[in-house]
Amino acid sequence: MAAGSRKARKSKSASEGGSERHAHSRGLLLIAAFKLFKGFALLALGLGARHLLSQDLSANVEHWLDLLRIDPHNYYIHRLLEKIADVDPRKLKQLRAGTFFYAALFLIEGTGLALRQRWAEYVTIVSTSSLIPIEVYEIVKHYSVPKVAFLVINIAVVVYLIYELRRNRSGA
Repeated sequence: MAAGSRKARKSKSASEGGSERHAHSRGLLLIAAFKLFKGFALLALGLGARHLLSQDLSANVEHWLDLLRIDPHNYYIHRLLEKIADVDPRKLKQLRAGTFFYAALFLIEGTGLALRQRWAEYVTIVSTSSLIPIEVYEIVKHYSVPKVAFLVINIAVVVYLIYELRRNRSGA
């Protein structure tokens, strides 16, 4: 009888811990979805850059501006066209390589987090926190609300993952 009641208590405490882990895993799944989204977006961008390598980039952008009926004499569009004119094939290849690297990293992190792998939490903490100083520098250099939003999201991701790792380590 005592053995049966011990099993019942163990089963009850395991199920409570499981529901607690399940509640916290929603945060992990949200981060995983965010990482997977960024990974697929960068993958699409990298593939699009490959397509642009075989074409005249400025002419392609001007064609799209014409199709969308955007005034090419607009100050911001003019600055965009100037920046695009400065992109040579070598620079575009470098950007494409970096895009594929980060796409692979985000896809690995997102997949690992979705599968609830502890190594993915560590990889995500290291990779995300290593970019925070660069993000701060970029905000100081050229402030924008989206940059601040991404910085806040990345800090929240790192803090949450550290909390998860500590909670699971002390609860295990």
